[in-house]
Amino acid sequence: MPDTQDSGRWGVESPESTLPGRRLSELVEQAARCTTDCCGASSTVGEDSPERPAAVTHPDLAALVAVQMRSGDGPIPAALERGEPVDSTDLLSEERWPQYRAMALDSGVRSSVTIPFRRSGLTVTLSLYSFRPGALEDAPHGPARALGDLAATCLVRDRSYRAALRELDQLGTALRTRPVVDQACGIVMHVLGCDAEAAFGILRRISQSTHRKLGDVAAGVVDRRGRGLEEDLAALLN
Repeated sequence: MPDTQDSGRWGVESPESTLPGRRLSELVEQAARCTTDCCGASSTVGEDSPERPAAVTHPDLAALVAVQMRSGDGPIPAALERGEPVDSTDLLSEERWPQYRAMALDSGVRSSVTIPFRRSGLTVTLSLYSFRPGALEDAPHGPARALGDLAATCLVRDRSYRAALRELDQLGTALRTRPVVDQACGIVMHVLGCDAEAAFGILRRISQSTHRKLGDVAAGVVDRRGRGLEEDLAALLN
């Protein structure tokens, strides 16, 4: 188990570290190591997220996650629905979730617990598994909960960070295209004798009707200096 300083990796800002899959991978590895009698862990981002990444500490656990997501039946869907931990102290006597139960027992898993973490429209689940029955009863109150809380908070922050980057990129694009749009508006104003508002409206209508970016439309008008466009532009003025 890494020492507590490794939890600082959650705060590293880089394109790779802000990917949800990377966050989940770190969560399951650390949660499995710090939970007594835990033989593995899995984590998902829930149904209220447009993204559905997942991470597991062992390939066999990927099938356990997949069967639950496919059937909508199991501790993960139950935890997502209830918003609280869902556990099975002994899968050998478990009567719920027949597909999950059979696959878990076939993998040697005897008990499991799934803990949900909800933050700002995003739900992260952390599932812990054990080869021993009744081994995970205290897990929802142990270090795994603190790790899950931190992971969910970081995933929400990462989502906001990526949204800010997209907005910044869009702003940069707008700033780069503004001069050519202004130039194209001037050409349209000269050709049609209209004001700036009408000229911009024409460029925008061309952009919408042709499904082309406004900057590309403006660049085309500038390249032709308005020549050969008089009739088309005049038709859009009305």
